[in-house]
Amino acid sequence: MMFCSWLSYVDRQILAVLSPMILADTSMNAQTYSTVVASFSFAYMLANPIWGSLLDRIGLRAGMMAAAGIWSLASAAHAAMSGFAGFAAVRAVLGFGEGATFPGGLRAAMDSLPPHRQSRGMALAYSGGSLGAILTPLMVVPIAVRYGWRSAFLLTGLLGLVWILVWVRIARPPFLPAVTHRTSALAWPNLAERRFWALVSSYGLGASAIGPILYLAPLYLNRVLELSQADLGKVLWIPPLGWEAGYFFWGWVVDRFAAGNPRPVRIFSLLALLALPFAAVPLVTTAAAALALFFWTMFIAAGFLVLSLRAAALTYPREQTALVAGIGAGAWSAFVAVLLPLLGGWFDARLYARTFVFVSVLPAVGVALWAWLSRNAEARGAAAGPALPGG
Repeated sequence: MMFCSWLSYVDRQILAVLSPMILADTSMNAQTYSTVVASFSFAYMLANPIWGSLLDRIGLRAGMMAAAGIWSLASAAHAAMSGFAGFAAVRAVLGFGEGATFPGGLRAAMDSLPPHRQSRGMALAYSGGSLGAILTPLMVVPIAVRYGWRSAFLLTGLLGLVWILVWVRIARPPFLPAVTHRTSALAWPNLAERRFWALVSSYGLGASAIGPILYLAPLYLNRVLELSQADLGKVLWIPPLGWEAGYFFWGWVVDRFAAGNPRPVRIFSLLALLALPFAAVPLVTTAAAALALFFWTMFIAAGFLVLSLRAAALTYPREQTALVAGIGAGAWSAFVAVLLPLLGGWFDARLYARTFVFVSVLPAVGVALWAWLSRNAEARGAAAGPALPGG
């Protein structure tokens, strides 16, 4: 599942990494490009709860094989696109397929591990995403510079085929546990529940900075700090390295201090405070300083992801574990889909200070909403039944 999330982020991040080259070749501007990215985010938003429910119903083996096949074909199809409509269409299909990634990762961790290791297991399964973001520029920029950006997308389709072949081989006991908790029917999020909106707020707003950093940081470094496409290939691994480290650090923190707590107020408040330095990006004048702030912000965002899912899983029945991850990832994608066109327009207008200040305060807003919505979460979690072993 770690390699699955790695593959999904290679496939989704390649467009951002090569955006200076692709925009120059296709004559798209930053706002049009952001709208293309938003088409992925809207599809991903809808697909996450759908795949979460499907995986809870049909199991990981068949569900993940189908999802990886869909998104690998869509990723390879980018090589044939040359304008807004084509890119938007294939990005939407890519987003639909990748909606299974994180529901599958959380489901695997919760089914396979004892309670005191589940947060770290989730961190491992999810860490492939940040690892993919780290390695994508190192992998694809040299290929794109030498053979053209279209060849890089063909490589991602081939990698998807390799993953599917490996998955068919190992997605069975003892590597993948036999299904012990399966819903009798497809479950759907209940929008009338406070626990639903609490998860949407903490996950979607808390980790919202990941989207702008992944998709707009390359343009900022290129336009403001004058890094070339080749230079970007050497440094774009740095911000997601913070994301990768954050998964494991905050996974340990949550396992150690909040394993059975559905309302970890102090840790959420700390994360919101630590997210504020992102507002200082326009004040720094070197690429190294900007990259350090990107690194830090993604390190903190990883804490929101781990803590939000672990707390929310304690308020939902165990057989809906994948659905919980689907709600969280779908909420994040919804916020990114709304934010990116807005932020892309601000980028075209060079309103960088407004952009970074706005994004830096969103986690605090998310925590405030979560604190209000999650009141009496302990009682609701008890009423929902045994959410997790030992929970």
